[in-house]
Amino acid sequence: MPELPEVEAIKLQLGEYLKGHKFVSVEVRNRKTFQGDEKKIIGGKLVGTRRFGKVTSIDLDNGYSILTHVKLTGQYIYRGPNLKNPKPLSKKVIGGIPGPHTLVIFKLDKNGELYYNDVRRFGWIKIAKTSEVPEEPFIKKLGPEPFKDLTLEKFREILSNTVRPIKIVLMDQEKIGGVGNIYANDALWLAKINPKTPAKELEDEKSEKLYNSILKVLKEGLKWGGASELSFVTPDGSEGSYQNHTLVYGRTGEPCERCHKARFQKIFLGGRGTYFCPFCQV
Repeated sequence: MPELPEVEAIKLQLGEYLKGHKFVSVEVRNRKTFQGDEKKIIGGKLVGTRRFGKVTSIDLDNGYSILTHVKLTGQYIYRGPNLKNPKPLSKKVIGGIPGPHTLVIFKLDKNGELYYNDVRRFGWIKIAKTSEVPEEPFIKKLGPEPFKDLTLEKFREILSNTVRPIKIVLMDQEKIGGVGNIYANDALWLAKINPKTPAKELEDEKSEKLYNSILKVLKEGLKWGGASELSFVTPDGSEGSYQNHTLVYGRTGEPCERCHKARFQKIFLGGRGTYFCPFCQV
């Protein structure tokens, strides 16, 4: 599932490509994906885009917003005058645009179009009043975000209140917004912390190192445009490349580049693949 860097990349490109466009019509091909009245956004022009954890908000000048959680396989693809000479679509855009997995088509003025594809159909789109977006239940219960309001003190407070494995805590969106499996794995390796360690057992030095490691791996994710290990693509139809720069995620059996004394192992915590070095992360 796309995490903070991936959703930030989506947010930034949507802001760039939708700038100056007016929403002319909406073709909803799958009602289970789309919540709300699409007529509310007709005639609206982009004011800006925001991100809340893994949720994107497209804010319009008529007082309405388009909220989206792309989940596992959701993809926004733009085609129009704000994207000159687009590169060929990534093969991860299965079926193309429009195609069998295109669930919503936003018609824009100036011959622009914004497609929403979703093979697994787990993602959702919701029309909401812009003023009420922060009060949306899913958004309201999000924990503090790295780079925003997640201070070291707040981070330590979160860890001190639970004995759950630290990796599970990092991925709990109600505790910390935006961090998912890829970056949690890499941050824990960078901080030399075993993913199974009870969160409240981390001493101050370790918690500070983990806090800084989270920020570092997320910055790397942003630098490389996110990870396209599975279905993630940006609205221009291209892929991110952080999957080529992961520290431990997805590297089962490879030698640890830090200690050179063990190979990365994979276990499951909370049902998610968890990668670590049995020598470094003790």
